[in-house]
Amino acid sequence: MNFYSANYNSKFGKIIIVASDTALVGLWFQGQKYECWSVQGENIKTLEEHQIIQRTKKWLDDYFMGLRPSPKQLPLEPMGTKFQKCVWEILLSIPYGTLTTYGEISKKVADIFDLKKMSPRAVGVAVGKNPISIIIPCHRVIDASGNLTGYAGGIDLKLKLLMHENVDTSNLNYPKRRV
Repeated sequence: MNFYSANYNSKFGKIIIVASDTALVGLWFQGQKYECWSVQGENIKTLEEHQIIQRTKKWLDDYFMGLRPSPKQLPLEPMGTKFQKCVWEILLSIPYGTLTTYGEISKKVADIFDLKKMSPRAVGVAVGKNPISIIIPCHRVIDASGNLTGYAGGIDLKLKLLMHENVDTSNLNYPKRRV
């Protein structure tokens, strides 16, 4: 499989875009945890003119202009396990302006896999490994007590993205720091 990359300069920092011949496979803020993890070891060529990269840049332009582009406008192909892909598919159903919790997602995953229950922590790990930031909206997930946890780009960036989407963040808490 061939992979192509380009950078995008957003108001929140540089974004790395990676596409295959047919789909978007990665979108990370430069320096975030797990940056490019799903394509490590692959031969990636820089190609600004790639059709999927150009479409992704247009999507990001619209997003950062305050529009609400649909993830369905892009062919998405995140690389991961069946469990991770299930979690990421659920993330795609979180509408702009709303939040959900790891626990709510874990209940949906349990139903899909016909399990009695699913660990919210396991869901949190899958959410954290989301290889297509922003478009697959992992930033819209908080913990059950309203803490802004679990964003690979950092809590400050998560808050900025939520505020950009006009989410009411007044009742959200920064997680307590472990000493």
